[in-house]
Amino acid sequence: MHEYAQDAITYVRNGRKPSLFITYTFNPNCKEMAQNLTNGHSKIDRHDLVSRIFRQMLIKVMNVLVKGQVFGFVKYWFYSIQWQKRGLPHSHILIWLTNTLRPNHIDIISAEIPNTSTDKNL
Repeated sequence: MHEYAQDAITYVRNGRKPSLFITYTFNPNCKEMAQNLTNGHSKIDRHDLVSRIFRQMLIKVMNVLVKGQVFGFVKYWFYSIQWQKRGLPHSHILIWLTNTLRPNHIDIISAEIPNTSTDKNL
């Protein structure tokens, strides 16, 4: 954990303050979790499954943000994974953009993975 803090300080020293601070939280009711639970196990019983699915989803989100350039070209990025007291993971993501966003460019955003039965286009 100390190494992550040193990395973040180095990024701030070289790239100034981050352009975006994003918190990504795992949804234990996602379809991937339901598909992989067997033999009457609950989400609480399968910490290994929770961590694997969360890691895969986090990698997908980071690919969309960084490689997909949703907010523009990314100069640096950094994330840290933490576990909440109730046993669910979440991640804090810092992103440095080459062209910084201004407050009038973005508002508070809350997003969920769309329901495939109601939002087929998404």
